Amino acid sequence: MTSIQQRADLQAKIWKIANEVRGAVDGWDFKQFVLGTLFYRFISENFTNYIEGGDDSIDYANLPDDVITPEIKDDAVKTKGYFIYPSQLFVNIAKTANTNTNLNTDLKAIFDAIESSANGYPSEQDIKGLFADFDTTSTRLGNTVENKNSRLAAVLKGVEELNFGNFEDNQIDLFGDAYEFLISNYAANAGKSGGEFFTPQHVSKLIAQLAMHKQTTVNKIYDPAAGSGSLLLQAKKHFDNHIIEEGFFGQEINHTTYNLARMNMFLHNINYDKFNIALGNTLTDPHFGDEKPFDAIVSNPPYSVNWIGADDPTLINDDRFAPAGVLAPKSKADFAFVLHSLSYLSGKGRAAIVCFPGIFYRGGAEQKIRKYLVDNNAVETVISLAPNLFYGTSIAVNILVLSKHKTNNKTQFIDASGEDFFKKVTNNNVLEDKHIERIMKIFDSKEDVEHIAKSIDNNKIAENDYNLSVSSYVEAKDNREVVDIVKLNAEISKTVERINALRADIDEIIKEIEA
Repeated sequence: MTSIQQRADLQAKIWKIANEVRGAVDGWDFKQFVLGTLFYRFISENFTNYIEGGDDSIDYANLPDDVITPEIKDDAVKTKGYFIYPSQLFVNIAKTANTNTNLNTDLKAIFDAIESSANGYPSEQDIKGLFADFDTTSTRLGNTVENKNSRLAAVLKGVEELNFGNFEDNQIDLFGDAYEFLISNYAANAGKSGGEFFTPQHVSKLIAQLAMHKQTTVNKIYDPAAGSGSLLLQAKKHFDNHIIEEGFFGQEINHTTYNLARMNMFLHNINYDKFNIALGNTLTDPHFGDEKPFDAIVSNPPYSVNWIGADDPTLINDDRFAPAGVLAPKSKADFAFVLHSLSYLSGKGRAAIVCFPGIFYRGGAEQKIRKYLVDNNAVETVISLAPNLFYGTSIAVNILVLSKHKTNNKTQFIDASGEDFFKKVTNNNVLEDKHIERIMKIFDSKEDVEHIAKSIDNNKIAENDYNLSVSSYVEAKDNREVVDIVKLNAEISKTVERINALRADIDEIIKEIEA
């Protein structure tokens, strides 16, 4: 079986498990149990692989817990960030899942033990609360202990049967892919709530390439609205053959999604010392101020959400917002995320941010912020994308590319919303590799392309009230059919002549009949 076939087979099986086992439970509510079980199996096998170290004579799963010395545990936690005793491994719990009357409480104890194993170590904050949303006592699993155990056992046995192959060969990729497949499917089926925390992989790929264009190394990658970590992980894939010196950073306000992001890092083989995902409100309680600047920033912040804005008088003096002299509107925080990202950006890097189109042409505070961005030559490119690329919204979003190292005073506008820039798949549109490559080629060249791309002097943008809408500068192709009026009139005249001749013939026939 090829890797593509194996992946397709695995994805079909895992989605079947996710749907069959949940029964009457809403899929969105049930996702934590499937994702959590997949994560539990991954870290169990990852940890086993580390302990055995390729020594076939060691069978960690069958060792008694009491042979583990404090030294072994201490060394393991320092390296992996957590510890799992043999009896706590997924394989041993799954083995007796169908007959274990204490399954739900046993699982809770194991998850608590894994998390507490990091207490006092550098990995504590990366491990703490990872299983918080895998609530084995939740009524979502059933109203009785028997019902809970039955459903938990079904999930465990289903995930146990999945074929991930040999860990050393391909398991990491398959685990990570399976996890992202599940998250994307849950997001696609959850409507708007799903799209809020997951950026489709094809869009993530474009954003990552824009942020890291022509950088041979980056110090760190950052997402101020990290969601489930999909954008950061695309950055990792894009930079597999390069050097990410200090790892992956992100902040997420939703606790459940914050846990998903941390799990996602582990599942893609990013060790605890190479990522730092923080929980909290990026706009009012920003983390990583001591870590900035970042060479690459990728983000898909929530569109037009409320924030405290001017109701907090201290924010206008915040280093992130003060230079613009005005705060983003309280009902539309979009530009607050933009200014935050610009503040955290290094002199050599780029930020690629998904934006709601309205922020590029509305007046008031948003116009003043655009003035600040354009006058300081911070906007490299604005790209309009096709509609229906994201889950839960049909909006044709824009990507704003910020840069602090531009060599001219021009801003590039790219209209990538036409049919040549996407493929329609069922209810959604998709960016294929050829579309991404074409956008990146246009972005890189900065050359004008009729009806697609135009670079505009910033003083012209200023004269246009700092409007940054792509449609204001890139003339849309006129697809209306060109009509030759002279030719059309001639054809109409001939048609009228034929009609008159036919009428005359009909009149003659009627006269003959009446005679």
